Amino acid sequence: MNLINHILPVFSHIGVWGYWLVLFLSFAESVVLVGEVIPGSTLLIFIGFLSAQGILDIGDLIWFAAIGAILGDSLSYYLGTKGTNFFRNENRFLKTVHLERGQRFFKKYGDKSIFLGRFVGFLRPIVPFVAGLSEMNLKRFLVWNIISAFLWAAAHLLLGYFFGSAFAVIETWGTRVSYGIGLLLLFSLALYGIRVFIIRHGYRIGAFARSMYASVRTAIIANPDVQRLVQQHPRSFAFLSKRLDRTSFTGLSLTLVTAALLYVFFAFLGVVLAVSTSGSIAAADVRVANLLAYFRSPEVTKVFLWITVLGIWQMVVFVALIASVIFWLWRKKDYIAYLWLALGIDGLCSFFAKVAVHRARPEHAVYLEHSYSFPSGHAMVSVVLYGFLAYTLLRFKGWRRKVNVFFAWLVIVLAIGFSRLYLGVHYLSDVWAGYLLGLLILTATITAYEWRQSKKGKDANEKWTVSFGVKTATLVVLLAGILGYVSIAMRYQPQIMTPAQPRIEYVSGDIATYFATHPIPKYSETLLGTPQEPLGFIFLAKDDSALIQDFEKASWIPADRVSIASVLRAAEAALTNGQYLRAPITPMFWNAAVNDFGFEQPTSADVLKDRHHIRIWKTNLQQNGYTVYVGTASLDQGYKWFITHTINPDIDSERKFVKSSLESAGVVSAVQKIQFVPPVLGTNFAAEPFFTDGKIYILYLQ
Repeated sequence: MNLINHILPVFSHIGVWGYWLVLFLSFAESVVLVGEVIPGSTLLIFIGFLSAQGILDIGDLIWFAAIGAILGDSLSYYLGTKGTNFFRNENRFLKTVHLERGQRFFKKYGDKSIFLGRFVGFLRPIVPFVAGLSEMNLKRFLVWNIISAFLWAAAHLLLGYFFGSAFAVIETWGTRVSYGIGLLLLFSLALYGIRVFIIRHGYRIGAFARSMYASVRTAIIANPDVQRLVQQHPRSFAFLSKRLDRTSFTGLSLTLVTAALLYVFFAFLGVVLAVSTSGSIAAADVRVANLLAYFRSPEVTKVFLWITVLGIWQMVVFVALIASVIFWLWRKKDYIAYLWLALGIDGLCSFFAKVAVHRARPEHAVYLEHSYSFPSGHAMVSVVLYGFLAYTLLRFKGWRRKVNVFFAWLVIVLAIGFSRLYLGVHYLSDVWAGYLLGLLILTATITAYEWRQSKKGKDANEKWTVSFGVKTATLVVLLAGILGYVSIAMRYQPQIMTPAQPRIEYVSGDIATYFATHPIPKYSETLLGTPQEPLGFIFLAKDDSALIQDFEKASWIPADRVSIASVLRAAEAALTNGQYLRAPITPMFWNAAVNDFGFEQPTSADVLKDRHHIRIWKTNLQQNGYTVYVGTASLDQGYKWFITHTINPDIDSERKFVKSSLESAGVVSAVQKIQFVPPVLGTNFAAEPFFTDGKIYILYLQ
């Protein structure tokens, strides 16, 4: 960080010369004589990083970098027309083996090698040279050269720009953002591992399953008892045989699709029923929304706004138009009709489902939406639109290609769905229902298309052969699509909502009587709303600062937020049996909200596994100028699954310890102990047992 702070003032004085520096670097890296030793790509990423700090405009940088790359490749092409004398085995960088690699690459990919080679390290300056050596048509070379140069420049500069923006985010919102980044990395690694496993072993596993099915089917058919049963009921078994026929689309394929449609349909009805009756799913919805709001930050919100743009109607129509143009260019006009049919059904189903369920949006939404919440239209259309586009690519041959396309679609769908949750404009069940309903529409549309294709006798795996001109036009259309997305995302400015302040309720009489006579939750809760430990404290303090100061005077230490750094540090303390005085406390719910404060205090053992801790929630109640808080406390006495702690089941003793520590610090002006709930013998979210007499302390803090 200090290095960055020293570098920024130096580059801030470059001014307009910075753009020409970028042009020179891009040019030099693309020239066959010097491109092998100039780390232009790395420097472009760094300059993109600096652009995010307010030095140089990112749009102008892309233009200068692209022009430099175009000029450099053009010079390499020209030098290639003059022969191979630049490459010799005794050279340090331009060895003959490099030329041979470039020639093999050019021979394998043809004209496309100009585009692909731009993104392959050492091949970047060599492939244009080989193109000149091979007397590639100059016009074709320039087309590929220009398109690849702009994409290469944008990719490297925007990558640096992204990390530059993330740097500011992490610097300001380190704990919350790092936790999210860590979860994202873990999820990405898991997804990547699954993808690699399927690519390597999925086809063989599928072949084995098909072989086992065929063997079992043959054995069943050959069984004498089965043969007698078939003879007794020929019509029924003839119908069943047609339903399991693998050679006809109306056979096994349609049977499996019908079963899948029925399963998804009833799963969707189950979600509708749970939401309508305010069941456990609806209870979890509110808690998940509050938990995500707890980790929300303005900078990360901007990222998810760009992701959620992929599901707004303007972007959906634009992507569908781009896809329709490409289908028309590639002479696949049937796809156009089914794509727009699927989108039309999606729009109708989304409208009528929202009106039928009539569910309000979450309370803590980032921006205002004018429609009902259930189901998520973004989740629906992400499955339908991007799923249909993925399906058209899945019809190509090649197992690896099919797996990559599927996972690309899966990432897009999950990203759009999670963006709706993070932005707080949908509940979890809204997104899940949107996925299910979208899958119904997508499956039905694809089934109709496949049925029609089967009647025409067309192969499910397609091989499209098109001219160079069509490929070039396709690249231009795709580039226009990328620019269109950026334009729409930059113009997308929804009405940001100001966080609603809770409605303050003033308690005029006895606070204990108020809690007893009003429907206020008396127990902490799990994610699904299951009651856990009863509240052990009601605190009355001037404000948040006063509450924190009073606990610190009593030697209680505020717990760190859950983050990658804090979790790793806690893990280190756990493995070494050490201490971490500010170790994070597992979040818990009360009244569907995450605890606002967490305090801890070491025991005489002075290790992380043994500690006193208390969770505190802020209510909307006030009495005589004091804010009312509630809390639970327990004593950690070991680890469970290395994720959370085991607790001392006697939570009454810990309740007394907290009260005594505050009294000893002289911060308690009055105390009251009352029977709050009946005696309880239960378990918490980690299945840890506890018992209590059900009493509660009311502490008036100074």
